[in-house]
Amino acid sequence: MKSKKILSVLMAAGLAFTLVGCGNSNSNSSSQNSNQPADYVEGVSLDKPMKVDKEAGTVTVLTKVNGKYFEQSTRHNSVEQSGTNGAKSIFTAYAKPEEFYNALIEIGAQPGNNMTPNNGETTHVEGTKIKTEVTWNGAGKKYDINEVVKDSNGKKINFRFGGNLKAAIDKNTGCLSCLDSCPVGVISNETYTYGAIEKRKEVSFTGNSDVLPEDGTYVAVIYSIEK
Repeated sequence: MKSKKILSVLMAAGLAFTLVGCGNSNSNSSSQNSNQPADYVEGVSLDKPMKVDKEAGTVTVLTKVNGKYFEQSTRHNSVEQSGTNGAKSIFTAYAKPEEFYNALIEIGAQPGNNMTPNNGETTHVEGTKIKTEVTWNGAGKKYDINEVVKDSNGKKINFRFGGNLKAAIDKNTGCLSCLDSCPVGVISNETYTYGAIEKRKEVSFTGNSDVLPEDGTYVAVIYSIEK
């Protein structure tokens, strides 16, 4: 009997050791995952803020959520952080407009180049239609731009590759994407003409706080040609 009791104690101790060992293994795995830099999202990071995948036909840009525009309206969807409009957008980007322009050319997009300061208020931007999606660590999916940015009129955001390379460089606003047709932004929303948001107050745009993560979270914005 004594030998059976000793054997039972040894078996129980061995099982406990095994469970502890497994627990430590899982803990280390979780720790390793949590140690991934917060700015590393969908293959882009502060060290490499833009990725072009010609085979997939995508341009991915690292950005950061600006929670100010969960409450306030803006006409700026995504602006490079060092541009003069760098703090005025829902998404603060880390790729410059000229880099973004060249990347869209690389995946086969064609610029419309039909916008000027003189015709902006009566002209809808032209160029290749650009699909825009957003994701972040833990999101579990890619969200369409219309799921993460709210149009007060309930209309759909339709981005087109306006081009505007010279204006983008000369003006140094940093504008990658604008929420009304724009003579400076690389892509912009054909749904509204220039001035619809700030000047004529036809519509307002805000980030969707019910979907987007909190202020300051790094997100990846993925651009592709609309099929």
